[in-house]
Amino acid sequence: MPPLAWNRVRPSTGQGRAARGPGWPGRCGICLAWTPGGGVCRACLDTHAPALPRCLSCAAQVPPGLAHCGRCLARPPVHVRAVAAFDYVFPWDRAIASFKFRDGLGWTDSLARALCDAVARSPDAGGPTGAQVVTAVPLSDARLRERGYNQAWEIARRVARWQGLPAHHDLLRRLRDTPHQASLDRAARAANLQGVFMPDGPAARAAVQGRVVALVDDVFTTGATAGAAAAALREAGASAVHVWVLARTPARRER
Repeated sequence: MPPLAWNRVRPSTGQGRAARGPGWPGRCGICLAWTPGGGVCRACLDTHAPALPRCLSCAAQVPPGLAHCGRCLARPPVHVRAVAAFDYVFPWDRAIASFKFRDGLGWTDSLARALCDAVARSPDAGGPTGAQVVTAVPLSDARLRERGYNQAWEIARRVARWQGLPAHHDLLRRLRDTPHQASLDRAARAANLQGVFMPDGPAARAAVQGRVVALVDDVFTTGATAGAAAAALREAGASAVHVWVLARTPARRER
């Protein structure tokens, strides 16, 4: 079978509320209140995804008034900015698991809206230093066939549209899958991701040349995946990379 060139390889049946069109009432996935379109209601977004002071480089929570955490000051990451909508804790850990692994596309608009709100609050969201093109961390071909959609791209294309930015699903290619990342420490994750990503041909290089690229993913833990993908984008000619994620694993849970 030739390499997959499209984000979705089969229609998603979704969960009960996922199959409904926008505007149809559904139960909030967190509080079970009725809400247009299902997903997550506005009250739960406001309650469980508050604006918090975060490190501009890795999106970890920091004390008010600080721009960067000590780890990023000591060793700046490849990407220059990071934005997270919320921490990877209840209820978002369960929501993201449903979104990724149980065909839960009914969560997509609500999760993308939370990230879009976080991006809008970011000091570098617009202006000359803001992102100019949006892409997503790609899945391997095998994982994409298995899942049927790339959850990061589903978020990326919505946030890009709402931000008025172009989005490309094919800027990076993932050469192999990297299973069992959750059990690895920071150094092992980085080693596991060596050579995993590469620019997806001349068209991808032309699309990122001299531009600030926003790279979208679902969860940021140690930053190994973001760092490997950002390095490939920089190698392709991107002037800078921003990382936009749904959730940031709290620092105490990093290994």
